[in-house]
Amino acid sequence: MDDDNAAIRRLKAGEIGGLETLVCRYQVRAVRTAFLILRDESLAEEVAQETFLKVFRHIRGFDESRPFEPYLLRSVVHAALDVARQASKRERETVGWEAVEDLLQTALTVEAQAEFHALKREIHQALGRLSPRQRAAVVMRYYLEMSEKEMADLLNARPGTVKWLLNAARTALR
Repeated sequence: MDDDNAAIRRLKAGEIGGLETLVCRYQVRAVRTAFLILRDESLAEEVAQETFLKVFRHIRGFDESRPFEPYLLRSVVHAALDVARQASKRERETVGWEAVEDLLQTALTVEAQAEFHALKREIHQALGRLSPRQRAAVVMRYYLEMSEKEMADLLNARPGTVKWLLNAARTALR
């Protein structure tokens, strides 16, 4: 957090190097977060890039007493949801979860790898049947580990709506 605050202070002083520090530190997680919602790698990269640019333009209003990472990732989720709402075509099926790939690499047998690959494909297909808003709820809750209150604040929704979204997503995934 001290490194983040130093980078933010540099940015507020007009030094672009502060942004470079934040991008190096959080770009992979920002892209991965957007990807889990959008399921399109190029769109996810675009969302992450636009989010960093937005942070750059509005950094003067950032409260340094708050942690930067949750602020950034909430901004990424919000931007990804906006893109998903605006998308007119169906999202392409892409596989790119680095964490899932790491698990696949550590599978002990070829049979276990095949079973894991089939499970991963089933998970991606199941997530594909969710609405972008439901996918966002799943990503926020289980990937970003946000509380239901944090999710409600980000989505401008009541806690009951968040619970409903998560329940509907879990039911669809079953």
